[in-house]
Formats: sequence, structure tokens, C-alpha cells
Amino acid sequence: MSLPIHSQAAPRPQDLQALVGDLTLRRGRVHEFCGPSRVMLAALVMAKAQGPVVWIRPGWLSDRLNAAGLQPLANPARLILATAARDDGLLWAMEEALRSGAAPLVIAELLSPPGLTPIRRLHLAAEAGSQAAQRDGVTAPIGLILSPGQGGAQGVESRWHMAPTPSRSLLWSDEGGWTLTRLRARLAPPAAWALRRGDRGAETLNPQPLDLPPDIAR
Repeated sequence: MSLPIHSQAAPRPQDLQALVGDLTLRRGRVHEFCGPSRVMLAALVMAKAQGPVVWIRPGWLSDRLNAAGLQPLANPARLILATAARDDGLLWAMEEALRSGAAPLVIAELLSPPGLTPIRRLHLAAEAGSQAAQRDGVTAPIGLILSPGQGGAQGVESRWHMAPTPSRSLLWSDEGGWTLTRLRARLAPPAAWALRRGDRGAETLNPQPLDLPPDIAR
């Protein structure tokens, strides 16, 4: 199998997908979200993305993605929900969705981090989808894999961990708060931020001290 080849040059604005604040993700690549708030982080990306979103989940799990719960963030009608009967089916579905270039955002919920070979296949599919999207004059795809715990998929473009933090108010509030940590990235060092999102959708991002166990930032 040939390895993904891509330029070390600075990405163009159209090659980037907004994450939160001024943080971005590179399109045409696969990124990993982990931690207890990984679904929320994916939803925040969906809120900033345009076009259809392919969301792939294990079909044998009893819980379901609540599309209505996404309404405050993004139109759930944009969702194309897919399920797979086996672990390898999740990766196959994601690979095919990325390769088609038909959806700018492809998300897959996984029960464990995939190995290096599947990630390479996903990168190649995302690059092929980017070429198809460029030919058709549409936005290049980006892939997000959602892994439990601290993640650990080898070869991803970046890995992000998000966990909730206590509310700043003792009263009921629509404001959400999280700690967002960039565990690794190909072109950026590990870092952490305090993320707040108000009831009107305004986001604030403030740098925080980084304290990672040696076995996590790998």
C-alpha cells in the first residue's frame, strides 16, 4: 500500500475546517476526538461545517444519537445516519464516504482506536475525496473518528480530548464548559484550553496549563 503524501506547505483557508475559537482542522485528513465530551466536540464541528454530514455508529449499541438534541447547534436534517453490524464495517463505511467526496464531514463512532493500517486507508480515501471535491467544485471532506477514553489511534492528523467542567454558576444555566486538550498534532504541540459556550452560541477559548501523563501524549 502506498503511503499518504501531502505537502508540508501552509494550508490554504479553504483547506481548513473551523473547530472552536481560532482552532482549525485540516481537510482531506482524519482526526481523532476522544474523552467523555467527544460527541459534543463533533457536534460543534458540525455546527460550523456546511452541507451534509455522514455519521456512522455501531448498529449493535442500544443507545442512539438524538438528532433533536443537535437542533440548538445545527440542522439535524443535514445528518445522514448509518450503522454497521461489525467493527470493520464502521471503518469501511467511513472509507467509502470519504472517498466519494459527497459529504464535507464524515464522523464515525468507534469502540476502540483503530491501528495504523486502517488510518492510512482512511487518509488515502480522504485525499481521493478531496480530489473529487475539487473537480466538482465543492468542499473537501474531513474525517473524524470518535474514540473512548484517551483515544490512541496511530497516524491521525491530530488527536483532541474534551471533558466537561463544572458550571461557574450554582444556578441552572444554559452555558456549557469544557476542557479541550490537543493531545497531538502533526504540525502543532500539545496544548489545553478552557472552552465556554453561552446560551446564544458564543464561544470563548482561554489557554490552560497542560498536564499530561507521559503515556497519553504519544
